[in-house]
Amino acid sequence: MSARRTAAGILCAGLVAVAGCGRSETSAAQSGAPPAAANQPPTIDVTKVVARTLNSTIDLPGELTPFESVDLYAKETGFVRSIRVDRGSKVKRGDVLAELEAPELVAQRAQANAAYQSAQSQLSSAQSKLAADRATADRLREAAKTPGVVAGNDLEVAQKTADADAANAAALQKSAEAAQEGLRAIAQLEGYLTITAPFDGQVTTRFVHPGALVGPSAGAGATQPIVRIQNLTRDRLVVPVPESDVAGVPAGTMVTFTVSAFPGRAFQAPIARISREVDPKTRTMPVELDVQDPRGELSPGVFCDVQWPVRRTYPTLFVPASSVASNLQRTFVVRVRGNKIEWVDVKTGARVGTAIEVFGELHEGDLIAVRGTDQIRPSAEVRVRETKPGA
Repeated sequence: MSARRTAAGILCAGLVAVAGCGRSETSAAQSGAPPAAANQPPTIDVTKVVARTLNSTIDLPGELTPFESVDLYAKETGFVRSIRVDRGSKVKRGDVLAELEAPELVAQRAQANAAYQSAQSQLSSAQSKLAADRATADRLREAAKTPGVVAGNDLEVAQKTADADAANAAALQKSAEAAQEGLRAIAQLEGYLTITAPFDGQVTTRFVHPGALVGPSAGAGATQPIVRIQNLTRDRLVVPVPESDVAGVPAGTMVTFTVSAFPGRAFQAPIARISREVDPKTRTMPVELDVQDPRGELSPGVFCDVQWPVRRTYPTLFVPASSVASNLQRTFVVRVRGNKIEWVDVKTGARVGTAIEVFGELHEGDLIAVRGTDQIRPSAEVRVRETKPGA
């Protein structure tokens, strides 16, 4: 009886001990005590900042404009007597485009011609009188060589008369020349009544018809051109290039561009003119490409997609595009130095594939987070897992 009580007591004590251990482990699990690994710094993927010389292209818009374009106006007021061209007409330099008529110029020419003829007549009379008086003075001078034949006063009077005739003839000569210039000016004004093409091209717009009054004193017609001519075999492709992408691309560089009217086809033209002046509103610099279009396929005024070359003559720094983070205050990358986080402010440049050009207090070989985010705070301690640049 005593032995059975002792065995039962031992069994009860064992059960109590087991139950107590189960409660202890359960309490430990429910208390939420962090495992030992939770105290370690987080691990982030990092990559190195690389340096390379940029040689890439970016897409920029461009606009085709005619190499030469002019609106032709009438210099003299007159009526359009005839116009020989219309929209689409191809012309050569010197071709007659339109003829005007101005009755006032006819009257002015007649008046100028009469003034010239009168001046010529007066000049002829003066020259005849000069010749006669000079002959008289010469004869008196010869006769005066014989003493007592000619009085000295008569010789002096004859010489003075000849000198006066010479001065009068010279004055009339100037008047005749002035009258001739006036007549020539009227003839030149009449020449303006014939409108000719200043260069080879095509008439793109016709503004007037026969009978229209045109010219500087024609009221509303003073601002009305007659026709517009453009050179359609040579164009200017104007490209507004951002100021950061102008350097390193010299004149003469061939540039590729496309036009929506010719899908799947690429054109090329050299850089011909660089303005060297940045537009303060857009921070771009107009650059012109000289486009040769002998068949006249490209139309001025269309927009083009230009593959603009971006080059640097010196190496710059590149990081993955995902490494660049930004918030309302700054644009930055997350650099890891001594297992500590640093935010480094940067400015971005050209993008090449998945990499982007950056400028800031960075150096080649610096370790930066592959994915930049403002959730990784400065001075935080981290562990790094390095990946290859561009991976």
